[in-house]
Amino acid sequence: MGIEIERKFLVVGDGWRAQAQKVVPMAQGYLNDLAAMDAGGDGRAAMKASVRVRIAGDEAFLNLKSRELGHTRQEFDYPIPVADARDLLALSVGGLVDKRRHYVEHQGHLWEVDEFLGDNAGLVVAEIELASADSEFARPDWAGAEVTDAVRYYNLALATRPYAQWSQAERDGAV
Repeated sequence: MGIEIERKFLVVGDGWRAQAQKVVPMAQGYLNDLAAMDAGGDGRAAMKASVRVRIAGDEAFLNLKSRELGHTRQEFDYPIPVADARDLLALSVGGLVDKRRHYVEHQGHLWEVDEFLGDNAGLVVAEIELASADSEFARPDWAGAEVTDAVRYYNLALATRPYAQWSQAERDGAV
């Protein structure tokens, strides 16, 4: 079983750009949505995992992630042919999430800075994966408010209700 321990932060400023070592374009979609995760709605049990299809550069993956809120979840990631991923993306529920992922080293840790495009343009989020929930890490000055526990920043939520639809209060983090 794969376990993902990840913390997520809003990005402030552009200080991270000069440190980025590579960038990978990504397109991803989900074969289920938040409603399916929360309750079956039609009498079926709620889904306990998101099912994501991602094309990252010239690679593609099928990913299942448990629905726990917070920094620790079960995660399973499987490489698939890009042609299959394109076909699966056409079956996605909600919109596609397009982004550029920038890889940034900071004091011994790899940060993934996602710069969203399309309906999520204007949103920039940084994630750090950790070996354990209590791992210490140096937080760069461009890592602003932590949003690990805020569901609206999960990519599954962005596919369902993109950043372009958020109120100003939501964008400001007040809600």
